[in-house]
Amino acid sequence: MAQVAPAPAEGAAVEDRIAVASNWKLVWWRFRRHRLAVVSAVLLILMYCVVIAPDFFSTQNPEQTDARQAFIPAQGIRLFHEGRLDPWVPAVTGKRNPVTLRMEWTVDPAKRVPVSFFGRGHTWHFLGLIETNRHLIVSDDPRQRIFLLGSDRLGRDQWSRIMHGTQTSMTVGLVAVALSTFLGVLLGGISGYVGGKTDSVIQRLIELLQSVPTIPIWLALAAALPRDWTPIQVFFAITVILSLIGWTTLGREVRGRFLALREEDFVLAARLAGCSRLRIIMRHMVPTFASHIIATASLAIPVMIINETSLSFLGLGIRPPAISWGVLLQEAQNIQSLALAPWLLIPGLVVILAVLAFNLVGDGLRDASDPYAN
Repeated sequence: MAQVAPAPAEGAAVEDRIAVASNWKLVWWRFRRHRLAVVSAVLLILMYCVVIAPDFFSTQNPEQTDARQAFIPAQGIRLFHEGRLDPWVPAVTGKRNPVTLRMEWTVDPAKRVPVSFFGRGHTWHFLGLIETNRHLIVSDDPRQRIFLLGSDRLGRDQWSRIMHGTQTSMTVGLVAVALSTFLGVLLGGISGYVGGKTDSVIQRLIELLQSVPTIPIWLALAAALPRDWTPIQVFFAITVILSLIGWTTLGREVRGRFLALREEDFVLAARLAGCSRLRIIMRHMVPTFASHIIATASLAIPVMIINETSLSFLGLGIRPPAISWGVLLQEAQNIQSLALAPWLLIPGLVVILAVLAFNLVGDGLRDASDPYAN
């Protein structure tokens, strides 16, 4: 059956809507056609919900230890029992190995441990202000601990620790990229707009930073942090280190854009109106390619996350008792522990998932912000 062509009036209405749409609306219309990017954006939104309230998604205190419950396998949640909605997890039974004298745990689906959604558990503070004890998943028996993703060598709940590690690692990536984006836009804008000796100094600084091997300078700066610093101080120090090194590429791109824009009529009009250089840069020139900056920043976040995870994995970044994906992966350094508990590698899968989602969102934003895209 032949397709019916759209009426001329409908086509004209669509063209009129596109003609009056803002640049941000055009970017959104193009972005939502990228299905993988939209799905990845939803996944990242869920991850940042965890960042806001990791204790809500945790089943127990991530620092609660019990060496007698070390290396318990994952107790996957079941939603239905005998045809009705009745969430539960299978119980675990332990038996001591007569040779190694180590407890060996097995999941027993024949025994049920009832769980509840939005139940009451340990007390925590939302945003450090509001006290509550509500959690997404809790055991109906307060004395019965559940391990949705297993436990580590100290009997700590892997699921709860991943929730708190998500808060740290995702925040480091976001804050570091925010700082590096600010530095890249500011210094690149000054370099391209002012020119002269200022441009030469900034460009030589960029060349110096780009010529230094990245990994050694990260290791050197991270190792220089005092060992008596608190986890919060180390957190901010790692963030600053990553941002001070990561702004150079964006600075070069911004400089190139400013060299092309500084002779435009709207820049000349702003200059004649008496606007300061900083105002011309931030209020008139930067918004013309803000969508490109956002796309570049979204592609830089996964790089920052990988950098923080690598430093923490090597013991040179965020250190225990702070929790991050890199700190959790330290538990998987021991081959013997990994053979006993392969679920210790799950934080690595979370890192891969987050990096892949950021890359897909970045690709979608980059394509959507391209003015020559269809």
